Amino acid sequence: MPIELKMPALSPTMEEGTLAKWLVKEGDTVASGDLLAEIETDKATMEFEAVDEGTIAKILVPEGTDEVKVGTVIALLAGEGEDAGAPTSAPAAAKEPVAKDGGETGAGQPATDKAPTPTPDVKGYGASPAQDAPAAAPQPRHDSGERVKASPLARRLAEQRGIDLASLRGSGPGGRIVKADVDGAQPGKATPAAAQAQAQPAPAAAPAAAPAPTAHPIPDVPHEVAKLSNVRKTIARRLTESKQQVPHIYLTVDIRLDALLKLRTELNASLETRGVKLSVNDFMIKALAVALRDEPKCNVMYTPTELVSFHRADISVAVSTPTGLITPIVAAADSKALSAISTEMRDLAARARDNKLQPQEYQGGTASLSNMGMYGIKQFEAVINPPQGMIMAIGAGEKRPYVIDDSLQIATVMSATGSFDHRAIDGADGAALMKRFKELVENPLGMIA
Repeated sequence: MPIELKMPALSPTMEEGTLAKWLVKEGDTVASGDLLAEIETDKATMEFEAVDEGTIAKILVPEGTDEVKVGTVIALLAGEGEDAGAPTSAPAAAKEPVAKDGGETGAGQPATDKAPTPTPDVKGYGASPAQDAPAAAPQPRHDSGERVKASPLARRLAEQRGIDLASLRGSGPGGRIVKADVDGAQPGKATPAAAQAQAQPAPAAAPAAAPAPTAHPIPDVPHEVAKLSNVRKTIARRLTESKQQVPHIYLTVDIRLDALLKLRTELNASLETRGVKLSVNDFMIKALAVALRDEPKCNVMYTPTELVSFHRADISVAVSTPTGLITPIVAAADSKALSAISTEMRDLAARARDNKLQPQEYQGGTASLSNMGMYGIKQFEAVINPPQGMIMAIGAGEKRPYVIDDSLQIATVMSATGSFDHRAIDGADGAALMKRFKELVENPLGMIA
């Protein structure tokens, strides 16, 4: 029997996705490893590969379909020796995607041959399928006794119109009767089901369901409407949950950048032959990671029953993409050289904008950093990315009057604001982290020594 190809779970948190594009069509022969479709998750567009070889017998979910649950049967694959055009029964509704043991329902898994477990009735006894299931309608046959070959749609139309399939000549592959054959046929002897349907009066048409009202009426102004992408839906959901469920506390410090900018110029001159150019953001990633290592009470995650403390600093860095914000991760940034952070961050940002990140490259992280200084934003308060415990918001460096050695001078100063989950991080601990971050940025040799 055909193999059911199911919507895969392409990440541990994926519950549904958009079947963006089919790369095969019905009748195509595929081998293990061939690309079948492109699937849009909440963060990226990923490719879906075949596990088994065979022929695409039926595509059940058309491309462009949104909110396809993980585990939903999206296509049927006919194995060797099977008729790819033979009618198949509709697949059962998919269950929730991930089993308790962590196993995922993937593509290429054959349908089970076991009979379904009888559904218990109100008394607790199993109902007998033989007693409760309606008798299967007899299949039409030719006078020779040979079974009539017809597509499921052709059978349904013939039954509705009272047409005897045995009287038709099929124009499909192998003489199979298709919709066009039924459409061009004259009604003949009605089938029992059709005769019964004709004898009964047609029920009154149900009134069309009213469209769901828009939450906010759209004003009568020239506009265009864009469908929400999975990325935008996820951003909206997660940020709403964060502001509703996480008590934020905000702590801001002003930081001199002159020493860091001087060191950056010197390092870039020495790294030029290696093709590495350090950005201010690379220093910010390193400084936050080292500060979290030095103040471990802020490198934590809150759960309803536990407080998880991490032994390394994996920094999620906010990157703006055409479809929305995504946070690729620089793992173990506290122990990496600035040149390694710069090279890795450049690669991650480029692939994030092309929707080419792998799930492990944007899922996880122990804290986040968001830098809007390149837009001239002086100061802002970022929303925590749950289940992380904090996020650092970096503003623009600008020339400001600043007191240095008891005298008013001009210095390049930026404002940094830490947002902390107050359930997990006390104000004093957050202040200690901000103090350490300021020290590292103002004395940058301390973070690279």
